Amino acid sequence: MKKRFLILSLVLGLLVTPSLVTPAKAFDIRGGFADLVEGLEPAVINVFTTQEIRRRGQFNMHGSPFDEFFGQEFMERFFGLQPNQEIPLGKRQSLGSGFIISADGYALTNNHVVENASSVTVKLLDEREFSAKIMGVDKETDVSLLKIETSEKLPFVKLGNSDKLRIGDWVVAIGNPFGLNHTVTAGIVSAKERIIGAGPYDQFIQTDASINPGNSGGPLFNLDGEVVGINTAIIAQGQGIGFAIPINLASNVVAQLKSSGKVSRGWLGVGIQELTPELAESFGLKNSQGALVSQIMKDSPAAKAGLRHGDIITAINGKKIKNHNDLTKVVGSLAPGSKVDVAIIRDGKNKNISIKLSDRNKGLSSEEAQEDESIGSDNKELGLEIGSLSPELRRRLQVPDDLKGVVVNGVAMNSPLRGFLQRGDVIISINRKSINNTDDYMSASKELKKGQKLLLHVWRGGGAVYLVTRLPE
Repeated sequence: MKKRFLILSLVLGLLVTPSLVTPAKAFDIRGGFADLVEGLEPAVINVFTTQEIRRRGQFNMHGSPFDEFFGQEFMERFFGLQPNQEIPLGKRQSLGSGFIISADGYALTNNHVVENASSVTVKLLDEREFSAKIMGVDKETDVSLLKIETSEKLPFVKLGNSDKLRIGDWVVAIGNPFGLNHTVTAGIVSAKERIIGAGPYDQFIQTDASINPGNSGGPLFNLDGEVVGINTAIIAQGQGIGFAIPINLASNVVAQLKSSGKVSRGWLGVGIQELTPELAESFGLKNSQGALVSQIMKDSPAAKAGLRHGDIITAINGKKIKNHNDLTKVVGSLAPGSKVDVAIIRDGKNKNISIKLSDRNKGLSSEEAQEDESIGSDNKELGLEIGSLSPELRRRLQVPDDLKGVVVNGVAMNSPLRGFLQRGDVIISINRKSINNTDDYMSASKELKKGQKLLLHVWRGGGAVYLVTRLPE
């Protein structure tokens, strides 16, 4: 009987005990990275730059005694001085890394390695040195394309697919940290799609392979010897944390730099913000996935297609938009002139809009300041002093001429919105009801009840945002 009980217990134990989790495949690191590195090092370069350091001089004789007695011609002839002339202070040299991507000498590095350089020299593993020409730069992704000036065939490396990288994959970095030529470090991918505030297209690969000053612009390799990233950034005083630009992002940039020397990106013409759980609830949504449209630029592709503020963008050409950062990256990866299918949620209903993108650079440079008028009023319930949007206020607050609203001139000490709204805010809507003038504002504010959720659409600091709070009981 005991034997039968023991057997039954073992069987039941097998049924309820979680199965052992094992790696999909084992990697034998005992062989090291020597063979891999030996084949890759010849295509990794040292990048030396020289920058002219100049300062605008203070010399200006107009209205001075020197002007009266000697004149401009005397000062130019004997002292070589011009009014407000730039004075050379000397040269500064910097060092970075890079890698060759084609036999005819095209190479990649970071923009910040070569920015403002008057000359660029590259040095190979075999000590050969060549001049290099900057073919184009993209400041927003920190990528620069170089062309090494030689007729010789050069060693080069293959670009991989950074989308296939997984957290935990082995990676190898080769570069010139602190001027120590061709230093090799290894580690793993410790995270992907990191946002570190470097720019609108942040999606860095995070690695614990040691990266230091001088590694900038150097390659990050996978174990197939393919470049999967461009080593770019570190955290000050951090250890074991480095960041690389995904090579898939850089490849899109390089193709444009090679053909035209500049990068053009798609532009919707919207202001967007994070869809927080509180905002999602205010819009009647069950989750906070998507990008909340807080502003529509005048005459933009979005405006022409009928997109509205308050719409939630959930997909572009079928690609899901998880958050506002996703939207920036996806639209920026598309070419101006592209027609895109934009999936949105509007008033709780799904809708699709076709939009033809324009050029981001042209779109951002065409935004204008504007004017409008309304009458002033006070509101005791919310403790706000509101006023008209005069032409001068519109100019100072950078309010577009097609945007209606009322400006907050003051917030009372006992206002339930003190610390939430501030002087200079322009209220565009209250609980999704448009506020075109002070009559609209007074009507909407009188409908509010204690303890009610309050969703405000506000123009602040040159852009529109949604704010959500709850009125006190």
